[in-house]
Amino acid sequence: MPAESPLLKAYRGVRPERLPVWFMRQAGRSLPEYRASRAGTAMLDACLTPELAAEITLQPVRRHGVDAAIFFSDIVVPLKLAGIDVEIVPGRGPVFARPVRDAADLADLVAHDLTDDALAPIEQAVARTVARLGDVPLIGFAGAPFTLASYVVEGGPSKDQLRARTLMHADPEAWRTLTDHLARLSGAFLAAQVRAGAAAVQLFDSWAGGLSEADYRAGALPASAAALAAVDGVPKVHFGTGTALLLAAMRDAGADVVGVDHRVPLDAASSILGGATPVQGNIDPALLAAPWPVLERHLERVAEAGGAAPAHVLNLGHGVPPETDPGVLTRIADWAHGR
Repeated sequence: MPAESPLLKAYRGVRPERLPVWFMRQAGRSLPEYRASRAGTAMLDACLTPELAAEITLQPVRRHGVDAAIFFSDIVVPLKLAGIDVEIVPGRGPVFARPVRDAADLADLVAHDLTDDALAPIEQAVARTVARLGDVPLIGFAGAPFTLASYVVEGGPSKDQLRARTLMHADPEAWRTLTDHLARLSGAFLAAQVRAGAAAVQLFDSWAGGLSEADYRAGALPASAAALAAVDGVPKVHFGTGTALLLAAMRDAGADVVGVDHRVPLDAASSILGGATPVQGNIDPALLAAPWPVLERHLERVAEAGGAAPAHVLNLGHGVPPETDPGVLTRIADWAHGR
């Protein structure tokens, strides 16, 4: 395990000799080699084909020289492996054949669990990836239970997570049953990646920003904590969007590092976190298409603000837009390493 890599040093709160950088959604549609690899293959099929998943994971490391690979997969993969009927519809996202709308739906969902055999393709893909990465660490990842529950209850993507938030308040017992089960699935997914060689993990809570802090702590934090607690011995990162008011609570779920989106400066985020937690972020993805002098000034501000935390990993405040010029990402990585 590349324990002395710049990324892992930063995740442990030690400032490395250079600013480590990687990009969320760095293995994806912005890369022509990704599009070529995925041609004719459905998203979930690609995730569950070990050799293809490993190749896609490695592509941005080869191209950009980033300081970490993040395992190519999707947050609904553990649900798919558990036998839940979900597909990723192009242009829409995850769609569930049987949304959780009543007690029978809930009972059906929680009857689906993960087995070691089901997780075998994930462990194979991770092991193949790690064997080729050398000194570059692999980050495992999973979706946080609240975000997964939002998809499961709605049946697909939702802008306001209204059904999920309603269930959280209207039937707390059913909500706990649902999120506890999703925590077990995400936790098992993370644990399989760590067993196979992932050197860190990141839990994504894409929709947590729709919650107040009180609702997050009562209805989302316990399940996220359970998912993160499923792994030990590696740094744990927690990231969400629109979560400026939730950063301390997300850390309290068991994170060693908190990912920060582009809406709050990193020095302000570090202050919210008490100045004792490494941060990750938070380039505005919109500026990837701006002229380089504009983007460079933004990078300087992000890096300067990141200096307020014990350590900083440069990243985006959300994912790479599909239309991004890959050369811009390579230039950012070179810039970070040359500071």
